[in-house]
Amino acid sequence: MDMHVDDRFRGHRALRRGRVSLPGQVYHVTASTLGRRPWFADFHVGCEAVRAFHQQVALADARLLAWVLMPDHGHWLLQMGECMPLERVVSRLKAASGVRANRMLARAGPLWEPAFHDRALRCEDDLFVVARYIIANPVRAGLVERIGDYPFWDSAFL
Repeated sequence: MDMHVDDRFRGHRALRRGRVSLPGQVYHVTASTLGRRPWFADFHVGCEAVRAFHQQVALADARLLAWVLMPDHGHWLLQMGECMPLERVVSRLKAASGVRANRMLARAGPLWEPAFHDRALRCEDDLFVVARYIIANPVRAGLVERIGDYPFWDSAFL
C-alpha cells in the first residue's frame, strides 16, 4: 500500500479533534493490532510486548493502573501525568511494544492500528469497575476460566 502518511492518519486525527488530555485524568484506552492479527497469541511475543508496558520512558510521567494484552488488542487504564498528552503516551506504548514484538516475530512495520479508543473516567468509583472489566477480558473471551490462568494482565488495585 503506497499511502501518504497524512492520508493514513487523517481519520485518526479527525477522531481526536476537540478532545483534550487532562493531567491527572484517568482514561480507559483500547487499541487493536493492525488488521486484528493475533500477534500476541504467541506467548513469547506477548512477553516482549508486556515488557514495553513497564518501560518508564514509554509512559513518561503517566501511570499504568491496569492493563490486559489480548491476542489482537490491548486495554490500558492510564492516569495522565503533567508532561505528555494521552495521544502521545498511547503512541509511545504502541511503538515500544511493537518494536519488541516485531523483533520476536522477525518482521518490520506497524503492529498496531494507528487509531485507538479512549474513554475518560468520571469518578473514583469507576476506577475499580473499569479495572475489573479490563482484567476480566480473557475470561469473557473464553481464553481462560480464571484470570489467574492468563499471563498478560496486571492491576495496581490487586
